[in-house]
Amino acid sequence: MLSFIVRRILASILTLLVASFLMYVLAANSGNPLQDLQGSNAPNAQLLIGQRIERLSLDVPPPLRWFGWIAGAAGCLVPFATCDLGTDLNYTPVTALLPGAVASTVRLVSASTILAIIFGIITGIVSALRQYSAFDFGMTFVSFFLYSLPSFLAAVLLKEFIAIDFNNWLSSGDSSFGIVPTVVIALVIAFIMQALVAGDLRKRLISFVIAGAATAALLTYLDASNWFQQPGLGAVGLLLLIGGTVFAATAVMAGFGNRRALIGASVAGVLAYASYFVLQGLFAISTVWTIGILGLATLAVCFVAGWLIGGPDRGQVIRVTMLVGFLSSLLVVADRYMQAWPAYLASPRINNRPIATVGEQTVGLSGDMWLTGLDTFTHFLLPTISLTLISFAGYTRYARAGLLEVLNQDYIRTARAKGLTERTVITRHAFRNMLIPITTIVAADIGVLLGGALITERIFAISGMGALFNISLGRVDVNPIMGYFLVIAITAILFNFLADLSYALLDPRVRVK
Repeated sequence: MLSFIVRRILASILTLLVASFLMYVLAANSGNPLQDLQGSNAPNAQLLIGQRIERLSLDVPPPLRWFGWIAGAAGCLVPFATCDLGTDLNYTPVTALLPGAVASTVRLVSASTILAIIFGIITGIVSALRQYSAFDFGMTFVSFFLYSLPSFLAAVLLKEFIAIDFNNWLSSGDSSFGIVPTVVIALVIAFIMQALVAGDLRKRLISFVIAGAATAALLTYLDASNWFQQPGLGAVGLLLLIGGTVFAATAVMAGFGNRRALIGASVAGVLAYASYFVLQGLFAISTVWTIGILGLATLAVCFVAGWLIGGPDRGQVIRVTMLVGFLSSLLVVADRYMQAWPAYLASPRINNRPIATVGEQTVGLSGDMWLTGLDTFTHFLLPTISLTLISFAGYTRYARAGLLEVLNQDYIRTARAKGLTERTVITRHAFRNMLIPITTIVAADIGVLLGGALITERIFAISGMGALFNISLGRVDVNPIMGYFLVIAITAILFNFLADLSYALLDPRVRVK
């Protein structure tokens, strides 16, 4: 294991050196970094040109300049050394530019990546299990449509039909769905649910009616309670959602035959529901660090509860208990954010038009973590949806194809022949091996995504890594380009290394040597 890590580190360093040299030379020769000053009519233009040449060593050939850059960049990889990535054309240190750009990009792509992976894998699994059904054909069409949809078009459509229309709807004072939208949404949900249900026509019709009626009733309640102006889960809604989380997690991960798992999940759900009443006072004075500490404490308590309840299958009980505790805690925190929604809408800076179309935050808006959190959410909502839709399509197809391939393997037939339930065959045997090719795809995508979605960041005016690279490339500003390259290269190498380690966890036949 140690020799494997050492070899990978040495190979990564060699790769970084060669790639950075090529990147530096290509970027430096891509244009004239003095073009803006040479075309200037300022009386001190020549003085500024000479100053830039001297401070950025532009009179030195790019291959030789690279040695100076790599000497400063080496300090970024060595603990307690000075990190010097040079300055941009305005003499601002690159180390001061990167943190803000990286933070914006991480906020943008982290949620979209996680959502795309989760929903893509779930949808792919369901499509594979319902192969050639209406749901499978429908998701195949949606996946190919989203995969071919240009990112700029997706962003523009989201701005028009979600941001502008939703804001107009809220600010109009009549925030109700109406009969026609309610019926349309209910029919769409009912069609999806009946497609998910296996069985004959009678069972699917029953599912269609129940799902449609439940959706229509829920939308009618939301209209009557003015939910979009004053949202919230409340004690009753939170109880129902936590209860559904308990039963869903137990059914999928362990099955109701595992009583210990059901008890552990129930304990986690009860603790989360009790925290809803106990922590309201603390939430009023909370910070991000408070929520983080509470989250870690929740996972620790759930781990101990699963350990004590676990019995012979302790690992599975711990996983179920911790998952329920985590999801239920998210519901409690989401409810507290919803409580801050009316104050956010009433802010003069928002004026009942909460969904932002540009920027990363509302200028001049101040408040506690709940208000600022909502502001961040509304600004990153549309770009996150845009990136999620595009990435979701690929993960759906890979997950479907991977599971179908695994289900045809001999060991799956052997597991079924032993009398194992279909849930056990899928979750304990097929799912784990299906993740092996997806792990490779995720590792490759992380570096690309952290590089910034250039088009999405440009459309939504987000100052992330993509915007930094695009602006710097247009100005032939080499040092920021190389700072961008360093972050992306290290991230790609790190996640590919983690992917190699994940293979050994997912497949017992793989050994890291």
